Order: sequence, then structure tokens, then C-alpha cells
Amino acid sequence: MSSAADPLAPLAGLPGVSDSVDSVRKAVDRVYGHRVMRRRSGEIASEAALRGARGSAALSGADWALEEVRRRTDFGSEAQARAVGAALRLTAEAGQLLSIWRQSPMRVLARLHLVASGSTPAAADAFAPSAIEGDTVGRPRLAGEPVDEPLIDLPLPSAEEVAGRLDGLSRLIIAGGSSPALITASVVHGELLALRPFGTYNGLVARAAERIVLINSGLDPKAICPAEVGHAEQGAEAYVAAFEGYVSGTAEGVAAWIAHCGRAIELGSRESMAVCEALQRGAA
Repeated sequence: MSSAADPLAPLAGLPGVSDSVDSVRKAVDRVYGHRVMRRRSGEIASEAALRGARGSAALSGADWALEEVRRRTDFGSEAQARAVGAALRLTAEAGQLLSIWRQSPMRVLARLHLVASGSTPAAADAFAPSAIEGDTVGRPRLAGEPVDEPLIDLPLPSAEEVAGRLDGLSRLIIAGGSSPALITASVVHGELLALRPFGTYNGLVARAAERIVLINSGLDPKAICPAEVGHAEQGAEAYVAAFEGYVSGTAEGVAAWIAHCGRAIELGSRESMAVCEALQRGAA
């Protein structure tokens, strides 16, 4: 697809976006160029997944220490534990969905919500919503159904608007385009957070979808630069403020959201650089 036909192409011209794209590319390249990556990339990816899950859970109200996330095995006892467990499952699942994302994004989103909810169906029907009548898991919400997303306090779009915008997002992903991965990932993340299409775990799902775009685009194919780390490091207040800029639809607001997501990837890259250095010293 040519850039002229790519509906996201104009976003590349927003103030500061080109600089963010270049800065992200350089940050990611630095990690991939580290000498440790040649022989221990699997360890770095595993550590990045753990830290990314911790960061995503922190933004969903479960700000646990990394070592607590590492050692815990029970994630079903209370709300924070369930959020951490959901984040860990989503991070593990994201890499399994890459081939499906570009063909059927809605199937992937349904799967992500099922995984986050701990309600995955039988393998034969692994991408279908729950068959339990009236169950809200794994499908976009209907009119009147509540949403539990305490971090985001903006008005909810109607179920009809959610359906229409999800369809548009799906078409955008399937069509592909020439826009940089940062722009596409930021829009996917922002749209899902704005729509909050599921009854629960929308933030976790939105950040997992961002992860899928970054991996699938080729920017971070080994998933070693966890944006979730950077989102958490910048803090919930900055995250919400940047997101509100996206929702405003103004050029300045959208550019600020893209820059915020870019900074998150840079901070995630910096975290993995520190892991590489520690491995090189034999300290981790």
C-alpha cells in the first residue's frame, strides 16, 4: 500500500512525530546491537516479558515489585493478584498471535480478553468467545453493560460507536500501510483504550495489542523492548494526560500521545540494555 493510501500517513507529519520515530528506532537498534544479544537473546526476551507484564499491571492498579511478580505463583486470590496474573498471561500469549493479527485482529482481541480473564475455551475453539449465554468475556460490550477500568475516567463511547470504530481499526490493520510502527502501535493502543470495548482488562488488552504491533511490524521482532515498562515508568498521571490528548483528536494531542508511546519504548529499551549489561557482567 502506498503512503498516500495509508490513513495514518498524515500523522507522521505532526510536530515532533518524525523525531520520536527516529529516536525509537535508534534506541531499539542499540539493544539489538549489544554483543550479549548474539548468544542470550532468549534470556533477555524472557526478562523483558516479565518486566513488561509488571509495568502493565502497575498501570492497572497492581504496582508490585519485580521480585514479587517473579516469585509469586498464586494470581487468583484478590484483585491485584488477578491483574498481575492477567498481565503475565497476556505477555506470554502475544507472541503466539502474530500470524493471526494481520488477518483477523478481532479474533486476536477476543483471545486477548479471554486470556486476561482466565476464561480461555477449549483449544478447538480457542479464538471464539465463551459459549456461556450472557457471558461478556471475549466479546465487545453491548448497550448498557458496565466497564471496570478505574484508571480512565472519560465518558464511554456507545456500544454502537465501539462496534463501528473496532471495524474501522480492524480494516486498517488488515490493509496494512507504510506508517512507522510507532504510529500504528500508538493508534491501536489509543483506540482500544478510548473504546474500552470489554467489560474488564481494557488497559491490559490495549497494551498487549501495542506489543503485538511492535513485534509484528519488525521494529522489535524479538520482543526485547517492552513499552509497558516505559508507560509505567512515566507514571499513571502522565499516561492518562497523554491519552486524553489522543482522545481530544487535536494535532497537538495526538502528537503528544505518539511521543509518549515513543518515550515508553525508549525506556523499555533502556531497561533491556541494563539487563544486557548485567548479563555481560555476570550479575544477572
